[in-house]
Formats: sequence, C-alpha cells, structure tokens
Amino acid sequence: MISTKGRYALRAMIDLAEHCEEGYIPLKAVAERQEISKKYLEIIMKELVRGKMLVGMGGRGGGYRLCRKPEEYTVGEILELMEGSLASVACLARDAEPCPRAAKCKTLPMWAEFDKMVYDFFNGKTLADLL
Repeated sequence: MISTKGRYALRAMIDLAEHCEEGYIPLKAVAERQEISKKYLEIIMKELVRGKMLVGMGGRGGGYRLCRKPEEYTVGEILELMEGSLASVACLARDAEPCPRAAKCKTLPMWAEFDKMVYDFFNGKTLADLL
C-alpha cells in the first residue's frame, strides 16, 4: 500500500510541475493548494531535496522547484524514494538476503510477475502524464 507520504509527494511534485514557470514556489503555497499540513509537507520536501528530485532555496523569494522537466520524472522513482521498496514480498526487495526457498518456491514467480507489472506501470508514467 502506498502511504500518505508517497501520495503527498506525488501531489507536491505535480503542483510544482504545474507552477514551474514561476520559479521557486513557497512551501506554504503548495501546502495550501494541496491541503496538506505545512509541517508534514516540509518533511516530504526535504526528502525530495535529499533525493535530488527538487532544489530548495531559503529566504525571501525562496521555496522549491523541480530539478528536471516533468517528463523526466517517473512516478516510480518518486514513490520508491518516499516509500522505499515497492516489492510485494520481502524476498523480492532490492536489499533482501537470498531466500533459501527461492528454488523450490511455487509462489515466487507469481510475486515476481506482479512486481514487474507494478514497476512497469509506475515507471511508465511521468509527472507530465499526470498534469
């Protein structure tokens, strides 16, 4: 399940994409338009900056802006930054230890196929697609 953190990050990124011509967008403006707590959104924006999805600038005239064009961001990369692994089962997570049952697991191919569908779906959509 995608948490509010992941969903709100997407909403904030879409908002910044919609207003990218305005330069740096104040956190308060995004929070008000998206009806997200300013305090919670600040945590999300800092993570997006750390993940090199946004550039932040403090002070008068400051705020946040996208680092790239909207069509260069995939929904998948944004969600993975905010949520971590989107793997459906622990053994398929990026940093998972090799499963001793993998060779004889009857369900592993199903989970792998499902994860590929999820990956392809989210990475096949860009911010520009959502505008």
